[in-house]
Amino acid sequence: MPTAIVTGPHAAGPAAPLADDLRALGFQVVEADTPDAVAELLAQAPAEDRVAVVDRRFVGHRHALRLALTDPRFDAAAVPGAVSARPAARQALTGALAALAAAPVAAGPRAADGAAPTAPLPDALADALDAQGAAPYRPELGVLVAAVPADSAGRAAAEAAVAAVDEESVRLRSAVKSRDGFFTTHFISPYSRYLARWCARRGLTPNQVTTASLLVALIAAGCAATGTRGGYVAAGVLLLASFVLDCTDGQLARYSLQYSTLGAWLDATFDRAKEYAYYAGLALGAARGGDDVWALALGAMVLQTCRHVVDFAFTEANHDAAANTSPTAALSGRLDSVGWTVWVRRMVVLPIGERWALIAVLTAVTTPRITFVVLLVGCGLAACYTTAGRVLRSLTRRAQRTDRAAQALADLADSGPLAEAGARALRPLARRMPVFVPPVVALIGAAAVTATAALASRGSWWPVLAAAFYVLTSAFAVARPLKGALDWLVPPFFRAGEYGTVLALAAVSGVNGALPAAFGLVAAVAYHHYDTVYRIRGGTGAPPRALVRAAGGHEGRTLVVALMAALAHHTGFTVALTVLAVALALLVLTESVRFWVSSAAPAVHDESGEPA
Repeated sequence: MPTAIVTGPHAAGPAAPLADDLRALGFQVVEADTPDAVAELLAQAPAEDRVAVVDRRFVGHRHALRLALTDPRFDAAAVPGAVSARPAARQALTGALAALAAAPVAAGPRAADGAAPTAPLPDALADALDAQGAAPYRPELGVLVAAVPADSAGRAAAEAAVAAVDEESVRLRSAVKSRDGFFTTHFISPYSRYLARWCARRGLTPNQVTTASLLVALIAAGCAATGTRGGYVAAGVLLLASFVLDCTDGQLARYSLQYSTLGAWLDATFDRAKEYAYYAGLALGAARGGDDVWALALGAMVLQTCRHVVDFAFTEANHDAAANTSPTAALSGRLDSVGWTVWVRRMVVLPIGERWALIAVLTAVTTPRITFVVLLVGCGLAACYTTAGRVLRSLTRRAQRTDRAAQALADLADSGPLAEAGARALRPLARRMPVFVPPVVALIGAAAVTATAALASRGSWWPVLAAAFYVLTSAFAVARPLKGALDWLVPPFFRAGEYGTVLALAAVSGVNGALPAAFGLVAAVAYHHYDTVYRIRGGTGAPPRALVRAAGGHEGRTLVVALMAALAHHTGFTVALTVLAVALALLVLTESVRFWVSSAAPAVHDESGEPA
């Protein structure tokens, strides 16, 4: 159980209200009159527990304390009058207390009654942590109050400020992301935040709500798979209900600060699982009505996954770029200051809220084929808009990419043993090439293998030769660090090459069941790529190289699928695709589950805005 140490001068009066707030936040409360007593209590607290030091004179909102003392994403956090440390920061906090004992902090403001001043120990500890390079997180409080008044007049003013703010209203507002899509902001969040509060008051966790969202989406997919009009209508309604729960789980996490490593994994993967399972349900429903739309379903998954890779790769390439200036970015910033352009630009990229609403409505009133065609056109236009803007930003940005960014792009590339060996052999030549060569070579290779697969006849060996060429171009593209202005395009080109080849070979094979099997294979590989993204975003790096090599890398899998299409171009092709899909799914899921439930996994939660 976490421990809160209340310290400070007893002349400030009883600490009972403060103690009640701390106990309501799950802390056991102990008191210490001197820094030496605080140090002794810190040493006695179990090493695996969070500890907090709070000044007994603290006046403020309970939620301000909650932000500083209970957020699991940060090893240390502080607001005026309170500081906390998780186990990883306990040693730093003890060191800060020792440093204060060796060099006392300058006295604070003199009280109005002339009494000797007493600096708040928690604030001094937070400053000492800063000096040690272990800076605590300091949450934005906004209108919330957190203060340590120096005298009775200051205390009265702080208490009046506390009374003037509706704390619950602030918590509800802060539960909603500051940057969400138009549909989510205006049609979901106005009531989903209250659903989040309802869940919090009944002890439900974000993970439970996330799981409920997945189950509702899977039921929606099952309804779509019936192929009946009633099933399609129910599927559309349930898909929207699933999205409401999807918004609620994040709002519940922010409302009650219930972040977790398992929640990070569920949140990162279930959105994609829900959407792609729904695609499969629509394809099954269409098949019941005699319409084969598996190629469209797989195309929609390929396009959406490639869009995400563009987003992720561009973000990682510019995560810590120096001299990050661009006229295009400046124009974008100006447009974001005009109300109506903000919403238009958020809607035109078809983020998850708008996209799911579109899919739900089209499912209910049209056919799966129309749904997929409209979705492909809309997402295609959105992809062109966002990618063109990022290319312009990259070409006009005068920035120096870092080694970290280059490593992140190399990890996102997902190169296997064949590309690694080729890159070592081609490195001397690649270093003499212009900076624009890697993305151009990657594009040429991806376009060549995809086009050859789409145009070749069943059982042809031309796709195998094109896949071998793709291995060569893939190796050349990553033969040197990806620090060029457009090198962030390399991973999306690789994804398009691999996924597009699988789609094309399955489509032209004419083998019964090949496209559904290809859908499963791409879904398994896409999970591996999403898993890589969220590990990098969490700061823990990509999956182990041994796993990437065992999975073959994008170029190895492309070559294997091309060989399977040439050698087993009858019913065996479906069996081969299915076996490969199952093997890869077991491989990547086993290692992924092991990582995300381990203590090393980061609590990654996207707070930047609604994802695509």
